[in-house]
Amino acid sequence: MKRKQILLASLCVLLVSLTHAALATDVKVAGTWDLSAAGRDGNAMTQTLTLQQDGTKITGTLKGQRGDASVTGAISGNNISFSVTRSTPNGDMKIDYTGTVTGDSMKGTFTVMGNSRDWTAKRSAGGSSN
Repeated sequence: MKRKQILLASLCVLLVSLTHAALATDVKVAGTWDLSAAGRDGNAMTQTLTLQQDGTKITGTLKGQRGDASVTGAISGNNISFSVTRSTPNGDMKIDYTGTVTGDSMKGTFTVMGNSRDWTAKRSAGGSSN
């Protein structure tokens, strides 16, 4: 009887460990995304976000009306965070993005100069999910 209890307890621990490992897998965000957010005038502005992923580290480029800017950030599970620094006539301006990834979409908030706004992104047609 005691042997069965030990076996059952061992199986439960193994099952919990496997479930935890499956849930902790980082999502894959490499590829091209259409990122949209409201501009200063309130109108939606769409930019192209191209990401490369190496484990939990992400890098890439954000292309929009204001030109190209480098992206650096990280993935943890389905949480994404990245920063973009743009050069302006008044100096560099850092924009911090945080959000969550669900399949081929992302959503979150970005903060620039103390102000926060919502953003969304959809994987572009033909955008890789590798």
